[in-house]
Amino acid sequence: MNNKLLLDNLRCIPDWPKKGVNFRDVTTLFKNPSCLKEINKEMYEMYKDKGITKIVGIESRGFVMSSALAIELGAGVVLCRKPGKLPCDTIQQSYAKEYGKDTIEIHKDAITSDDIVLLHDDLLATGGTMRAACDLVKKFNPKKIYCNFIIELIHEGMHGRDLFDKDIEITTLLQL
Repeated sequence: MNNKLLLDNLRCIPDWPKKGVNFRDVTTLFKNPSCLKEINKEMYEMYKDKGITKIVGIESRGFVMSSALAIELGAGVVLCRKPGKLPCDTIQQSYAKEYGKDTIEIHKDAITSDDIVLLHDDLLATGGTMRAACDLVKKFNPKKIYCNFIIELIHEGMHGRDLFDKDIEITTLLQL
């Protein structure tokens, strides 16, 4: 955890998107081939023996590593998107955000009760989006659910991990 290569290449943007926020920009990790390889290697080691059959990538930065890891694990990829972005019938989950309500959705045929599912996103802060994604995936009754993030913010009153049921294993590569 807290891999030096990743930390050294992570860009932080002060006061974005609003004053007082120190935004962690994972795109600097994605554009660096060594960082991409390291992220994928670390995630593979975490999940190689878990029997993962589907990886749910959370829009949009979660799509990047979910696809790369799925290839290594021999798993499928499921896209979790905002409404109107998926072309077939979907199941939705709404959730409260700081300034209102949002909704995410997954295709109705994306996950079965035989699946072992890993949900992946770039950042765990307040946890609202991933909690909604977990609730959405639970509607499919998979065998097991795991959650993974590249970064977990553990300061500034961020307690996103506390939102999740105790039976959901949460892993992160960096804790800041």
